[in-house]
Amino acid sequence: MKLAKSTIALAISATILPSSLLAASLAPADSEKNAIESITVVGDFNQTNLQKTPASISIISDQDAELRNAQHLEEVIALAPNVNFASGSQRARYYQIRGIGERSQFNEPINPSVGVMIDGIDFTGIGSVSSMFDVSQAEVFRGPQGTRFGANALAGLINITTNAPTDEFEGKVKLTAGNYDSYGAGLALSGPATEAVNYRFAVEQYKSDGFIENTYLDVEDTNNRDELTARLKFAVEINPLWKLDISTFYFDFDNGYDAFSLDNTRETLSDQPGFDTQDTKAIALKSHYIGVPHFDLTTIVTFADSELGYGYDEDWSYVGLHPWEYSSTDHYFRDKTTSTAEFRFNSKTTLAYGSDVQWTAGLYFKSDDEDLTRQYTYLDSDFSSTFETETMAAYAQVDKRLSERVVLTAGLRVEDRSADYKNSEQLTFDPTDTMVGGKAVLSFQQNQDTFWYGSINRGYKAGGVNTDGTLPTELREFEPEYLWNYEIGYKVNLLDNKAYLRAAAFYMDRKDVQVKSAKDILRPDGSSEFIIYLGNAAEGENYGLELDGAWQINENFELYGALGLLETELTDYVNANGEDFSGREQAHAPQYTYNVGVNYYITSAWFFNLSIDGKDEFYFSDSHEQQSDSVNLVNASLTYSANDWQVKAWARNLTDENYKTRGFYFGNDPRDGYTAKSYHQYGEPAVFGVSLDYQF
Repeated sequence: MKLAKSTIALAISATILPSSLLAASLAPADSEKNAIESITVVGDFNQTNLQKTPASISIISDQDAELRNAQHLEEVIALAPNVNFASGSQRARYYQIRGIGERSQFNEPINPSVGVMIDGIDFTGIGSVSSMFDVSQAEVFRGPQGTRFGANALAGLINITTNAPTDEFEGKVKLTAGNYDSYGAGLALSGPATEAVNYRFAVEQYKSDGFIENTYLDVEDTNNRDELTARLKFAVEINPLWKLDISTFYFDFDNGYDAFSLDNTRETLSDQPGFDTQDTKAIALKSHYIGVPHFDLTTIVTFADSELGYGYDEDWSYVGLHPWEYSSTDHYFRDKTTSTAEFRFNSKTTLAYGSDVQWTAGLYFKSDDEDLTRQYTYLDSDFSSTFETETMAAYAQVDKRLSERVVLTAGLRVEDRSADYKNSEQLTFDPTDTMVGGKAVLSFQQNQDTFWYGSINRGYKAGGVNTDGTLPTELREFEPEYLWNYEIGYKVNLLDNKAYLRAAAFYMDRKDVQVKSAKDILRPDGSSEFIIYLGNAAEGENYGLELDGAWQINENFELYGALGLLETELTDYVNANGEDFSGREQAHAPQYTYNVGVNYYITSAWFFNLSIDGKDEFYFSDSHEQQSDSVNLVNASLTYSANDWQVKAWARNLTDENYKTRGFYFGNDPRDGYTAKSYHQYGEPAVFGVSLDYQF
């Protein structure tokens, strides 16, 4: 990877620029002039050029991550319009797309609305390990992906692809250091192991004290980060007709969690700070065989085993703060294993090679087991539960060329999911759901530069159970949620192929919305118990607009940006406390998100990037009225390149804005008699540092 080339230059090269123009307009260094990299959507059934894909997709490249020195997906996700994330943890684990997505998990098993995949392995709901080191790109699919991904992609999907093994030896080293005692070191090596086997090995260790000062313990690392990422990948050519990709992963995230303050500051009083850990071992095997006469066979088998720990000081204080106080911790330990197998059949005839029809069909199987142990001060003994699910799905998609410029795509997926839940309080449930999703898409290539599409998609997610022992029977189970998405898209190359624009307008009709509600129950000792649960409590609608584009003004300047506009509403929704929230906006659904930036090639060696991320205020929950503040965050980097190495000074949130990423409303402060009020977690403050990248 060469840092002299900007993200926008790569985007333009992929979508609009012929090689002659690319060579003339890109890359200040002579060694870069003939380098053309293409941006390809790899997460769908068939790889396609982004500018000719009939869907609203953002691609976050390795260049985007490098410009911000992003360690984690959460630090660069603002580049994708109409995407948000929820804290309440050390690293972002849950994302919201177009206003839809979960925000946390405690006792209950949940069914996420936004999926997270890393190299074909399902990390939905445990995406805290979304490291950006040696990542090729992250694709953000907006809108339901019912045909391709099924139940975990009601609102969309984030598909992360790491760099593949190469047939020539190469490597890179990355060193970084920043404020808050942050430092990291990464190494990647790739090349041929034998004539038939290529490999890639990548490992990175990152540490930081975090952004919290615990004034009671007089330490500054109770919200620390200690993150190890390691990957080993092989590309094997068994014979000319059969190829096998093997990917293995090891993640060890041993992070602290001490983020909420009674005073709503970055200074905490916890005497028993929490933790947010994840230890994951995973493997994926992808086989591609082209020796069958009428179709190609792709087989994908994955397995992931994760041990997760999450805990916090529930009272956020220390013994002796006030005579009315209580002291409590709440800890959750999960052992989660996920196994998948997919058999996909792709027609040898494809639209890309002149055929009028291409098709894909497949079978998908998934086994997901989760064992939970909860250690909570106010329980007589540890709470434990097991949640086992089995999923079987069949899908098919047909692309038919109706004319030289018009293509019709139809897809269907039928998914059957059975679950078995039981816990130490003698609760047992065995819900079974059969769900149907699909899409119909009409695309029109108006001319070489202009592409239109219109689509109807149906997405779904499974029903489930609420597990808290104090909930009444009628709040225990809830049904599947369905979503119809109607969308029109427009993609165009402009200004003599020096700019591009992508636009999508959408309307989403939500049925049987699984809304998170909450009850605040007073204990006999005067303290409160905050219970969160899910139910099909509402209908809803979400609609809006997404724009992103770029303009290469001249050899030295490039402008880029993205804008998301969103309107959401809940209908027929009365929360657990009897409050009518019908007509209110949905939670974690800001009415606008935006990103705008400029790349400036100062000389052949110096490169400057400046960008601003913006987000409107949003409700923290569907159960109360507390909101975040609108925010604008400034990011910048200055890079010096010489031959195969680069030195970069970087900063995120340059103006040190305080902004809220998660919020609750309840009583937790003994100093004011446990009066209910808003509490919130802050996003990262100003962070800055220097990094060194060396390629060989």
